[in-house]
Amino acid sequence: MSLSIARTFLSEACYGEQELDANSALMELDKGLRSTKLGEQCEAVVLFPKLFQKYPFPILINSAFLKLADIFRLGNNFLRLCVLKVTQQSEKHLEKILNVDEFVKRVFSVIHSNDPVARAITLRMLGSLASIIPDRKNAHHSIRQSLDSHDNVEVEAAIYAAASFSAQSKDFAAGICNKVSEMIQALDTPVDLKLKLIPMLQHMHHDASLASSSRELLQHLVSSYPSTPMVIVTLHTFTQLAASSLIDIPKQLQLLLQYLKDDPRRAVKRLATNDLKLLAKKAPHLWIRENTQTLCECALSSPYNSLKLGMLAVLSTLSGTIALKQYFHNMTGGSSVPPRLTDLVKLAQECCYHSNLAVAAHGIVVLSNIAISCPEKDIIQLEQETVLGVESLLMLCSQDSSSSAQATLKTTLTSLVKLLKGRPHLSQSAVEFLLGQLHLSCDSSRVLMCHALAAIATHLPVLGDGMLGDLVDLYRVASHSSTDKQQELLVSLATVIFVASQSSLSAEVKTVIKQQLENVANGWTVYRIARQASRMGCHEFSSELYQSMRTRVASEHFYFWLNSLKEFSQAEQCLSHVEDGDYSGAMTAIAEALRSYQKGIASLTAASTPLSPLSFQCEFIKLRIDTLQALSQLICTCNSLKTSPPPAIATTIALASGNDLQRCGRIAMQMKVCMDEFRSLAARYADLHQSSFDADYATLRNVELQQQSCLLVSHVIEALILDPQAASFQEYGTLGSVQTESEYERRMMSVFSRVLEEVEGLTKKHPPVSHLHTGCLCDAVIALLKVPLSFQRYFFQKLQSTSIKLALSPSPRTPSEPIPVQSSQQLTLKVEGVVQHGSTPGLFRKIQSVSLNVTSVLQSKTGTDLKIPLDSKTNEIEQRVEPHNDYFSTQFLLNFSVLGTHTVTVEASVVDESGIEWKTGPRTTVSVKSLEDPYSQQLRHQLQQSAAQPAPQRSAYARF
Repeated sequence: MSLSIARTFLSEACYGEQELDANSALMELDKGLRSTKLGEQCEAVVLFPKLFQKYPFPILINSAFLKLADIFRLGNNFLRLCVLKVTQQSEKHLEKILNVDEFVKRVFSVIHSNDPVARAITLRMLGSLASIIPDRKNAHHSIRQSLDSHDNVEVEAAIYAAASFSAQSKDFAAGICNKVSEMIQALDTPVDLKLKLIPMLQHMHHDASLASSSRELLQHLVSSYPSTPMVIVTLHTFTQLAASSLIDIPKQLQLLLQYLKDDPRRAVKRLATNDLKLLAKKAPHLWIRENTQTLCECALSSPYNSLKLGMLAVLSTLSGTIALKQYFHNMTGGSSVPPRLTDLVKLAQECCYHSNLAVAAHGIVVLSNIAISCPEKDIIQLEQETVLGVESLLMLCSQDSSSSAQATLKTTLTSLVKLLKGRPHLSQSAVEFLLGQLHLSCDSSRVLMCHALAAIATHLPVLGDGMLGDLVDLYRVASHSSTDKQQELLVSLATVIFVASQSSLSAEVKTVIKQQLENVANGWTVYRIARQASRMGCHEFSSELYQSMRTRVASEHFYFWLNSLKEFSQAEQCLSHVEDGDYSGAMTAIAEALRSYQKGIASLTAASTPLSPLSFQCEFIKLRIDTLQALSQLICTCNSLKTSPPPAIATTIALASGNDLQRCGRIAMQMKVCMDEFRSLAARYADLHQSSFDADYATLRNVELQQQSCLLVSHVIEALILDPQAASFQEYGTLGSVQTESEYERRMMSVFSRVLEEVEGLTKKHPPVSHLHTGCLCDAVIALLKVPLSFQRYFFQKLQSTSIKLALSPSPRTPSEPIPVQSSQQLTLKVEGVVQHGSTPGLFRKIQSVSLNVTSVLQSKTGTDLKIPLDSKTNEIEQRVEPHNDYFSTQFLLNFSVLGTHTVTVEASVVDESGIEWKTGPRTTVSVKSLEDPYSQQLRHQLQQSAAQPAPQRSAYARF
């Protein structure tokens, strides 16, 4: 019964389910451990990893591992094996064991058993614990002793443990190296045991002398034992050792290339190519021209497709790195051989038309990378040959729906898009070829080709109009069934149409898409197409799709979500009708958009749940609403120059007061309020950006553009009206040359550049303030409103999920009860934290360190008002800690010399690999009550009593 409760608890909790706390779960599992039935004991043991995953804090993990150690000590070998598996699965939690000595003592007691299997399991257990006990001498001694055992199971376990300890401990590696060397070279050591001992040498990289001696031994083994298994194991160990020690990589490259060139055995050649690929990823800058040339010669002369594929995989890895430039620029003797006459280009050209599709794909990758990176004059012919190779391979793969053909097609299209980014003049013919192939390809190939066309049209929007006709014709006949591939094709084709039409869909296009959606599309496909329309700025069409879907969902939360999206699309659609110079129409459009936005934010709030709070979406929409209100207020302020112009004596008032802004009348103060409002909005956008650690790059760029638009308006107000003399346009001079990644970004940057040019020209010709200045401001507002807002991926979909869970100690017994501390003492606050990830950790950025900020605020004062230094009244401390295995811990020393109740706030933020700090939270608070210590209390009472006693009266008899 207890185990069924534990299983229910440890399974994924449903929404609203009441969870047990960690201690209750541990007690339920402990009942299973103490059961008399072996099955229940084993079941309880294997449930521990889920417990660690759910509650990854040291107190629970320490208790749980001590219980497991008792089971390991007292149970049979099967239970020990279960505990071993749990320990290996929970490797990242091992460092949270607090009583390491006690835990190891209970486990280590089994090493003295007479059962060799029990000793073998114990050795493997010790090897799994090597990260927390790297320098335990008794463990080292037991491993060395077990290497001499006559039982094969125990020896294999000792080899595993020795390898684990060698990777962690420099002392153990130095001590065991000679023994391993003797065992490998001993004549009585079986060959299969030597093959297991040799990989241990890859961990002998802790210092140069140890790595050198290990390398000499491996060199001796390669020459002394030429059998295929020995050569393969030794060479791979050689490579791993060189990759770890770094200094021997050039020598290892020469050795591997020598075996690749001279050894006739295909297994050895295959191993050499795999290791060369590892070194190509690890250190491409160490590949000199001779290394690459040797590899090309081997590939040209190899008759085996599998070996040629491996060599080309190495070359395709190198072709995207600096090794390619070293190959072409480090010609021997300074000879100027054209790139197209080198062996590398010959090999790539030959492989582009190879019968093996994987070989042809790697040939295309190498050739396209060469065409992109080589600036020579005769590169034109190489470009044409690359395009011809790509087209022939696309034609071959596009009609084949097998997995290998689709993988080749994806690689080829990726290379094509990369080539067209570097060589835009090739785009027109490539797009025409892809459009022609779309009609002849299978559905899965069409999807991939649509992705490529969307990427090309995003970077080269001028090609969009030419695509549109073919794409719409294809959409009419695209789908006749509701299979998954057909649904995917509908989404991909619609995406390319949205990109090509540049957010202005014609009625004909809308009709064609709607007709297909009504015929064969399911609800999820319609939602995905609507989502893409929102991302590309086609808000009128997305609004219609959301309207048709919102009553077809099974949950009220989904209904409110779709309803909010419909309202947001309608709001943005209102803004699309704004015309240049129509200021009253702009205010009307903003008012209608705000009405829809207010309805949408109400629906969005109703769509949020505790598990999905939609915090980014709500904050983004609130900022959009406030931005539109600020823009509307700015237009009203500009109009006030007509309704309330400066008085006739404004110049006299300005001269008398010394404030030149008084010449502009009341509009100057209103403009200052508007400028402050836009700066405040920019700061809020910056906070939203800083809190979106898991957002994709396009979403973050979108938020940045919103922030820059607010800063632009505030700068324009300052430059035109408030302070024209101090305004500088130098820092904005490079806006036009920035590389843009989307149509929305391109339009926004164009608006920024145009507005700044107009403002700069106006400030030089006319003094403020006139109808020209207010007209320029209103034109800037309308230009910003006319760019359709793009709702990026993070608004709809969260691909990366990162959260931090904090635990503070000491912690109060109840949440409302404060922690007592004496005023003469300091409180040691221990902060522990666990980083929790979703299914794809580190997809966009990874956590380098966690910044913890601790502050305390006095809430209520109970003691007397003593004169205490200001720095002792408050605490404000910041520390950075690096998580290890997603766990971190640190301590803060806090001073509470002022009597009363203090609120201590601990806020966590993360720092990524680029050094950028992200305000991710969480924010945890705890109450601390500062009490007067007994000695101070007694002293205060004595002072009060002495002050209360009346002073003795002086008289003439007092002296006697």
